[in-house]
Amino acid sequence: MATDPASGDSLHPVAAQGFGSSPQRYESGRPGYPAAAVSWLCERLGIREGAVVADVAAGTGKLTRSLAATGARVVAVEPVAGMAQLLAALTPGVELVAATAEALPFAGGSIDAITAAQAFHWFDAERAWAEFHRVLRRGGGVGLMWNVRDRSVAWIDQVWTIMDEVEKNAPWRNHDRSTQTAGTGFIPLESATFWHEVSVTRQGMMDRIASVSHVAILPEPERTAILARVAAALPAGTTLSVRYRVDVYVTHKE
Repeated sequence: MATDPASGDSLHPVAAQGFGSSPQRYESGRPGYPAAAVSWLCERLGIREGAVVADVAAGTGKLTRSLAATGARVVAVEPVAGMAQLLAALTPGVELVAATAEALPFAGGSIDAITAAQAFHWFDAERAWAEFHRVLRRGGGVGLMWNVRDRSVAWIDQVWTIMDEVEKNAPWRNHDRSTQTAGTGFIPLESATFWHEVSVTRQGMMDRIASVSHVAILPEPERTAILARVAAALPAGTTLSVRYRVDVYVTHKE
């Protein structure tokens, strides 16, 4: 694949520090994505054998692995070194490049589909959409996916209420189903909603909280105090059930 790097790449400092501090916690604590949501995304974007897909801000490869299973040529794009190293270890054979959404190292019109799971809120949206438009072929598509916290269970709401104190300025708070729009040169977004329930150990839930970037960057003993409050809010039992809403969006280059 020919490359044509854009200039002026950027990475949110909280993402760089927080996600780089413990990629293993991210991998063990974060949920994956339900098969139905991935299938819907792949169908809408034409992700199949022969397609060239860039999974942007791929993290430890939670979505990357599902995309690779389709037979498509998947290139994982991950700027945080620790996350990229773990992705490479867990997903051998998948191409991996260090870059950001705002400066993709691909030639214009060389990509069939771009995906970004649990990540677009970290991007400079205007610059990212412009870069997506540059590297996509005509008719190529973009898919965005989020696991969204379901706070309908009392103890889960208590945990996220504690987290509200830490994440006041977190960019993911800008993610809302009523405000998602595609960039210039793309057709209006199509969306779908899915649900899944994840069983985790108590340690897995603590890893989920510790993997939050705004928690990871807290100074000690503030971080320890937050984690202690979360631990006290967890119900008894060795296994916990956590429900997520999954929001998926697709659009195509005009």
